[in-house]
Amino acid sequence: MPNLGAPELIIIAVVLIALFGWKKLPDMARSLGRSARVFKSEVDELKKDGKPVPSDASQTTVPGDVVDADAERRAAEARLADAERRAAEARAEADRLRAGNATPTPTPTTTSSTDDVRRDTTL
Repeated sequence: MPNLGAPELIIIAVVLIALFGWKKLPDMARSLGRSARVFKSEVDELKKDGKPVPSDASQTTVPGDVVDADAERRAAEARLADAERRAAEARAEADRLRAGNATPTPTPTTTSSTDDVRRDTTL
């Protein structure tokens, strides 16, 4: 490593001040120190453990539990059938409303700022 003396350090300091400004240097040094502390603590933690930290994906099933693929497939098909049934009901309701067979909703007699917002709750 080259020998850094006082003149070299002064030149480096002047260049840093010229690049980043006098007010930002303390913030930059503070954030650099925090980053170094966090990095050091993480490295120490990994050294203490002696093994990598398992991910969440590896802990989603308990070892020894058997996942029944057919049951999962049947449950997914049941959810799909339910969603398709609800979609068909919604389409039928929309067709009925478009055809004009819907009963008109009563209009309020007095108006206020909350009455201006109407919500469709027909599902």
